[in-house]
Amino acid sequence: MNTAFDVLVITLASLLGIFLILSIILVSFILKLVASIKRIVAKGEQVIDSAEAAAEVFKHAAGPLGVLKMVTNIVDTVTKHKKGK
Repeated sequence: MNTAFDVLVITLASLLGIFLILSIILVSFILKLVASIKRIVAKGEQVIDSAEAAAEVFKHAAGPLGVLKMVTNIVDTVTKHKKGK
């Protein structure tokens, strides 16, 4: 009975050691993955912020550009009308 108990203890201790080593390796990979995901999310936030800034610029420029286009159309119309007479 003593021999069977010793074999069981040695087997369980070996399996526990292997499990512990594999767990440490797995946690290490998970931490690297989380750090990589954080970097990707930060880059994505920067892209979104720059896209929002560009959209804001276009939004603010749309009013003046519309007025400029209207003035240009009026000038073109007047110029064509004067050439016709």
